Amino acid sequence: MAITESSDCDLIFYTNPMSRGRIVRWMLEEIGADYRQVLLAYETDMKADDYLAINPMGKVPALVHRGQVVTESAAICAYLADAFPEAGLAPDLTDRAAYYRWLFFAAGPLEAAVMDRVLKAEVTSDLEKMVGYGTYDRTIDTLVQAVSDKPYIAGTQFTAADVYVGSHIMWGMECGSIPKRAEFEAYVEKLASRPALAAAKALDDSLIPQ
Repeated sequence: MAITESSDCDLIFYTNPMSRGRIVRWMLEEIGADYRQVLLAYETDMKADDYLAINPMGKVPALVHRGQVVTESAAICAYLADAFPEAGLAPDLTDRAAYYRWLFFAAGPLEAAVMDRVLKAEVTSDLEKMVGYGTYDRTIDTLVQAVSDKPYIAGTQFTAADVYVGSHIMWGMECGSIPKRAEFEAYVEKLASRPALAAAKALDDSLIPQ
């Protein structure tokens, strides 16, 4: 992998080192492909017309690969796993049930439950049926079970789903929005040994203004 300044590079990564772009950075390190990074500032670059033409949400991360735009961290991780199959970051097509299940569980119920907890948005018992995650506690208990019954989130193979789910768990435990359950700590310990994670973290940390 190398970050390149070449305008001919067909893989362009739009990010900010203090954003969910850290998830995609890890994924890029895992696939080992050359890419060009474009660093964007909040409230200025992300809201500029040229970037809004790429992502009208005015958010990062975003990826442009061979002229195709991909946004949303979970989608980017899944896309990169398929676009670079030699990295071995997606199960066989016939064995993707758990892979898709937990990738999108983290993108949907888990993120919603955690953000509601952070924002102190209370979901009363009579409203549980209206939210996709039901309750925060049930969501966390479900995730505990998911990381406990197999070596990785989708089975015996490390995949893009581990990049995405693992990032949520690590960030959540660090910030206090996800409890430090023994099962989570054991799962994260396995992920922490990934050289690509260490490399991605070092790159993003070096870009944070001191």
